[in-house]
Amino acid sequence: MIFGDTPLDQALGAVLAHSTHAGAVKLKKGHVLTTDDIEQLRGAGVTQVTAARLDADDVEENAAARQITSALQWFGIQAGPAATGRVNCYAQASGVFTVDANLINAINSVDPSVTIATLKPFERVEQGQMVVTIKIIPFAVAKSVLSDIANLADGRNAFGVHAFSGSRVGLIQTTLASVKSSVLDKTTRVLDARAAASGGTLIGELRPAHEVSPLAVSIRQMHRNSDMVIIFGASAVVDKDDVVPAAIREAGGTVQHIGMPVDPGNLLVLGELDGKPVIGAPGCARSPKENGFDWVIDRLMANIPVTKADIVGMGVGGLLMEIPTRPQPRDPRPPLPKPVVAIAILAAGQSTRMGGTNKLLATFDGVPLIRRSAEMAIRAGGEPVIAVLGHMAQECSTALDGLPVNIALNKDHASGLASSLHVAIRHLPASVDGVMIMLADMPALSVSDLQTLIRQFHDVGGQTVVRATFRGKRGNPVILPRFLFDEVFTLAGDVGARHLVERGDIPVIDVELGEAAAIDVDTPDMLRLAGGTIVETVR
Repeated sequence: MIFGDTPLDQALGAVLAHSTHAGAVKLKKGHVLTTDDIEQLRGAGVTQVTAARLDADDVEENAAARQITSALQWFGIQAGPAATGRVNCYAQASGVFTVDANLINAINSVDPSVTIATLKPFERVEQGQMVVTIKIIPFAVAKSVLSDIANLADGRNAFGVHAFSGSRVGLIQTTLASVKSSVLDKTTRVLDARAAASGGTLIGELRPAHEVSPLAVSIRQMHRNSDMVIIFGASAVVDKDDVVPAAIREAGGTVQHIGMPVDPGNLLVLGELDGKPVIGAPGCARSPKENGFDWVIDRLMANIPVTKADIVGMGVGGLLMEIPTRPQPRDPRPPLPKPVVAIAILAAGQSTRMGGTNKLLATFDGVPLIRRSAEMAIRAGGEPVIAVLGHMAQECSTALDGLPVNIALNKDHASGLASSLHVAIRHLPASVDGVMIMLADMPALSVSDLQTLIRQFHDVGGQTVVRATFRGKRGNPVILPRFLFDEVFTLAGDVGARHLVERGDIPVIDVELGEAAAIDVDTPDMLRLAGGTIVETVR
C-alpha cells in the first residue's frame, strides 16, 4: 500500500486518508475516489490529496475484516457487518464468554495492521452484548497477512458464548440455634435471584441440623431432582473434616477442593456426587454482591466444568472490590469527600410507539414531561443536570427554556440508547464523581427518590453502582461511578448501562424505590394511565 500525498492524475481508486472539503465538494475519510470526484476536486482547485493506493497484493479494509471473520471459528456469537475496517461480534444468548487467549495473542502478533479485542475469559454476558471486535488499522492489509491468520485459526475455536442452560438448583441450609430464620429466608431469596438471572430455577430447599449425617441425607435427597446442590452451612468451613465436606463424602460424593484464592469468597467447597456439582457456599454468598461463588456458579450454570485447577487459577484478579456493607472491611480507609453527582436525562428517543407524537412533550399538570423531569433533577441536586436531546431537539429544548440545564445534542440518536450514553459522558465536567442516568419518561419518580439514590452513593464513597429497583427487580435510574465512564464507550446500538452494571466484577447497591422505578410511558395508553395529556407534535 502506498500512502501519502497523491497527485490527482494518480488518485483514481485511491482511498482518502482524511475528510476533504473544497468548495461544494465534501468527501469523507475512507472514500474511494472516482473519476467524477477527481474532476470536481480539480475544478475546486485541488491538485493533490492525502490518500492510500492499494497494491495488487492488498485487500481493502472491509473485505479484510470479513475474511478474518470468516477464518475464525466460534460458537454462540453473531458477527455484524464490516464498516470502516471493523466487525463487531455479539452474544446470541446470555451466558459465559470463553476465549483462546493463546490464539488471539498469536493473531495479534502477526501484523500490527490486524487487531482483535475481546472481553475477559469467563466474563458473564447478556444477549446482544458486544464480546469481540475485529479491527483493521490501515486502509488495506496484505494478502500474506490474512493467509497467516487463516492458518493460525484453522481448526481452533477462537472464542464463544456458553449459553446458560436453565439448571435446576437445589438449596440446603443447615441450622443452629444461633442462626435466625430471617437470615435463611434472605439467603433463599438471594440464591433464587442468582439462579433466575442465569436462566435457572431454584427447585426446592431443605434445612437440616448442622450435623454430618442429617446433612448427608439432605444432599442425597436434593441431588435426585436437581442439576446441582448448593449448601450454606450455619458455620464456616475451617477444616477438610468439617460438617459440609464430611457430609458430601458421607452422601457418596467427593470433595475436589476446599477454599479458593478469591476474596470475598475464600471458604468455598467444590464437590461432586454422581457427576453433579455439590457446592459448599461461602458465607459472603448470602449477600447478592459479587464474590468468588459467582464465578463458580456462572460457569456451572453455563455447563462449563469447574475443576480444582480452575479454582486455584482464580487468584490472579481474585482480589475483588470491597463490599461497602461488609462489617469488617479489609481496607478501612476513611471515605472520600462528599462525591459530586451529575444527572444525565436521556431524552433523545423517537417515541416510536406513540403514534407520531413525542411523549416527552406530553403534559402532566400542564408541564411538559421533559421539563418535569429536568426540574426534578435540578431540585434533587444534580451537579450539573444534562439533557441529551435528539429527536425533535428544538421542541424539547424550548420546553426547557429558563432552566439551568446543559443541552447535549445526540445527532446519532437513531442508532440506539448507547449513543446517548456516549454523549452524556462526553459532556460531564472533570469535577464529577458519578452520573445518574435518568430516563426522561418516568413520571412517577420524585425528587425524594433521586435524593435517596444520591445519598446512598455518598454513603459508600462514590465507588459503587447504585441502582433503583422495584420488588427486587432492576429499574431506573442508576448511578455510575467515574471509574466506569470510559467503559460506557464500549457499548453500541440500543444497549444501555445494564451490560456494565451486571457483568459481575463491580459492586452494585440496589435501592428499592417501589413502582416508580419501573413506570415509563412508551404508549399513549401508558401515558394517560400515568396521568399525562398528549400534545399533538406530529412533524
